[in-house]
Amino acid sequence: MVKIPVVDIAPYSVSVPADRADSKEIRQLADEICKAFTTVGFVYLKNHGIPQNVVDEMFATSQTFFDKPIEVKQKYSKPSDSNDGWVSLEREKLNPDRPAADLKEAYNMTLVDDQKSMPVDIMPNFFDVFKELFVYAHELGNRVLDLVSIGLNIDSTFLRDCHKNAGKKGNGTTLRSLYYPPISKDVKPGQVRCGEHSDYGSITLLFQDDIGGLEVKPVGADYIPASPIPGTVLVNIGDLMQRWTADKLVATKHRVLIPEKETMLKKGRQSIAFFVHPDDEVMITCLDGSGKYEEISSIDYLNMRFGLTYDK
Repeated sequence: MVKIPVVDIAPYSVSVPADRADSKEIRQLADEICKAFTTVGFVYLKNHGIPQNVVDEMFATSQTFFDKPIEVKQKYSKPSDSNDGWVSLEREKLNPDRPAADLKEAYNMTLVDDQKSMPVDIMPNFFDVFKELFVYAHELGNRVLDLVSIGLNIDSTFLRDCHKNAGKKGNGTTLRSLYYPPISKDVKPGQVRCGEHSDYGSITLLFQDDIGGLEVKPVGADYIPASPIPGTVLVNIGDLMQRWTADKLVATKHRVLIPEKETMLKKGRQSIAFFVHPDDEVMITCLDGSGKYEEISSIDYLNMRFGLTYDK
C-alpha cells in the first residue's frame, strides 16, 4: 500500500536562519519533498520548528468559539465579498457531485493586521492566537516553497517571491480552523464531513488533532488514511501548483467521511489548515515553458474555484 512519507525538515525548520542552512542538506530535502509531491502529493514534516503550544492554543481557542451558540457565531459570519469570518455548518460542498453539503464549520483569517471582523469583543485573545500561528505557518510555508523551487531547479526564492503579500490585501492565503461536530442521527443521504476535493492554491499545511479521519487518494491507488502523527505538519500540493508545474507535482484528492464506529460518531474533530496562495496579480504560466495550460492570474483562478464551492 502507498504510504505518505515522513521527512525531517530540521535542517531548514523555521528556527534555522534561512541564509545559514547547509546547501547539501537543503538539496537532499528538496529532492525528498519533490519526490513525495510527484507521487503521493502529501508529506509529513517533522521537526518543523513551530512550537506545539502555539498549535494547542489555536485548537483550544477555536473550540471555545465553535462551542458558542449559533446566534453568537452568526455575528462574525464570512461576508460574500471576503474570505474572513465564520462559515456555518453545511455552508460548503467541496464535492459538487455529492447530494448534501459538508458537515463542518470553520473560521477563516486572511489579514494579520485587521481584527475588525474577529470576535475579540467576546474572546479578547482570539486575534492574537490566530495571528501567532499564521506567522509561524507563513514562514514554514515559505521554507517548503523554497524547497520546491530548488527541487524544480528554478531560482531558490522564485516561489517564495510570488507569495510575498500573504497576510495582506492582494493575497488569498488563509488560516482556517475547522470543526466537525459529533454526528447526529439525521445525516442526509450521501453526506460526509468533507467531500472529496483537491485544494485550490499552491500548498496546504495541515495540523490535525488525534481523532483522525482524513483520507487521501494517491494517483492510481485507493484512498489511504492520513493518520495524525504527533508533532508533524501534513503538507500537500494544490491545483494551482499542479498547473504551474505542468502536472509534475500532483494535487491529490482527499476527504473526511462519516466514521463507521459508533464511539467515533460521538466525537467532534478539529483540524487547522493553512492554505498558501500566490499574490493576486501573479500570472500562472507553466514553469517548464511547455505552455500546457493557458496563462491565468492567481486571483482569477481562486475566484473560479470559490464560485464552485459556494454556488449550491
